Amino acid sequence: MKPVFFVLCFSFFISIALGQTTRSATALPDPNKKIRVAEISCGKCKFGLAGKTCDLAVRIDGKAYYVDGADIDSFGDAHAQDGFCNAIRKAEVQGEIVDNRFKLTYAKLLPEKKVNNKGTKN
Repeated sequence: MKPVFFVLCFSFFISIALGQTTRSATALPDPNKKIRVAEISCGKCKFGLAGKTCDLAVRIDGKAYYVDGADIDSFGDAHAQDGFCNAIRKAEVQGEIVDNRFKLTYAKLLPEKKVNNKGTKN
């Protein structure tokens, strides 16, 4: 019984550690819908949208929309150093714009590009 418990706990912590850059709003994208790369961040803090609280938003073709289908902490702590209130990230997203909101059905954060000591991105 102890080995099974240990394996389950170990698997849980590994999945959390590895899932940091690949968390999704849903497990799989819909193969019948277009996947777009969009900017994703806090609508109020980073995209200048009206609002009283920090809420998740996407920017598609230069226009930002608040998101329905995931919240600001769905991908980690929004107020962490690399959280959505402090950084704009790229993500693969699926969904549609309805009533000036983005109805998210799938989102996967893309890996951040690291800046090397010469100031160029890797």
